[in-house]
Amino acid sequence: EIKEAFDLFDVDGTQRVNPRDLRSSIQALGLRRNQVVVRMLSDLERQGSKPLDFAGFVDLMTARMGERDTREDVSKVFRLFDDDRSGTITVRNLQRVARELGEHLPVEELEEMIARADSDADGGAGVV
Repeated sequence: EIKEAFDLFDVDGTQRVNPRDLRSSIQALGLRRNQVVVRMLSDLERQGSKPLDFAGFVDLMTARMGERDTREDVSKVFRLFDDDRSGTITVRNLQRVARELGEHLPVEELEEMIARADSDADGGAGVV
């Protein structure tokens, strides 16, 4: 699940996530009220502008896992992307989120993001 989230935020396919983009996405999704997310944002501030590789992303995501039921938090974030409640995040879902964030990503990039996160080859990224 964390790898799928990492791949969704790794918009340029560099195997790095820009903390500024991650922070903006979290804020745009309206997750700032969640105390675990607030602490993660604080951790991001300490990170600075250095891009996160997957290991750094895992550290950030798991650092606060003992504090709350993070599976529930992951499900909440997943539902924000999965607006049609299909149980998967599709290219259409990513297009909507990108549009809401003011990002203009080519459909090919979105398709690649889904393909990398699609663990069961059903055309979408699901939550296990």
